[in-house]
Amino acid sequence: MKSFFNIVSFFAAMAVSAQSSPVISEMDKYVKPRYRVIVDNDFGGDPDGLFQLVHQILSPSTEIKGIIGSHLKPGDPFDKSNITAENAVKKVNEMLEVMSLKNRFNVLQGSNDQLKDLKTPNASEGAKAIVAEAMKEDVKNPLFVVCGAGLTEVASAYLIEPKIADKIVVVWIGGPEYQDLATPPPGYTPLEYNLGIDIKAAQVVFNESNLNIWQIPRNAYRQTLMSYAELVTKVKPEGKTGAYLTKKIEDLMEMVQKFNLKIGETYIMGDSPLVLLTALQSSFEADPSSSSYVIKNAPKINDNGLYEYNPNGRNIRVYTQLDTLLMFEDFYSKLKLFNNKK
Repeated sequence: MKSFFNIVSFFAAMAVSAQSSPVISEMDKYVKPRYRVIVDNDFGGDPDGLFQLVHQILSPSTEIKGIIGSHLKPGDPFDKSNITAENAVKKVNEMLEVMSLKNRFNVLQGSNDQLKDLKTPNASEGAKAIVAEAMKEDVKNPLFVVCGAGLTEVASAYLIEPKIADKIVVVWIGGPEYQDLATPPPGYTPLEYNLGIDIKAAQVVFNESNLNIWQIPRNAYRQTLMSYAELVTKVKPEGKTGAYLTKKIEDLMEMVQKFNLKIGETYIMGDSPLVLLTALQSSFEADPSSSSYVIKNAPKINDNGLYEYNPNGRNIRVYTQLDTLLMFEDFYSKLKLFNNKK
């Protein structure tokens, strides 16, 4: 049987072989990569993840070292199969095909399943690739693992190799409101969507690990409203990529009407802050300086997926206000530049 380190070396070699170069030539001369990112998302679910992926791909200051298709919660309405991570990978490859970027990125499958306990990793391609990239010693650019879904792959990577904790920053879209920071939305569910994908994984990351976390909870990611008028005028005209993304939202809008649901004229692009907080940092004294956060003790996550105060919890960032103007205008502009180059 191959040793764990041989397996890690294999995935490290894969990552090197699939390295990407910037895709917008107008920006290449002046903008160079200063961060590495691994993108981890449930691309077979809510289409906001595809918007985030396109935006990240078009952002030359972050070099994508891997794209992980991760699983949904069992029985999720977006995909009720038991191979949701496999289907997420198919969505990524479909998106790359539309963008004419096939084989430009290292696309990896996450686990199709939640963690079974707090000690046993799901040793997926995605989790092992996180370990391989984090443990590289000859790379200076910091590594962000940006997660727009559950935390199965991050938790598994930590369980495989706890030493990654001081080598990565985990930027996670998920978790309910903190009572001292925000009021939950009308008709809210106590168990927030992304946390509910894998509660045990969240318990590993928050309760058991010392991973560096930047958290964007529900009250923050709900700020990221794109209007349908913006979608039609600023996204849809921008070539095959814009038309593809727009159709994903329009198909969803049409589908919910069959259930007599009126969702209005905005859509939450809740995963796009992953780009805002990495690619769109300030030039000097780099940080996401146009968005606001507080430092909190990492809470304990209980078996119901709810916070419990932990006075001994390590410090984490919890974002409270996001610069959606910068985030969306940058996306629209890059999409236009990308379409114009063809």
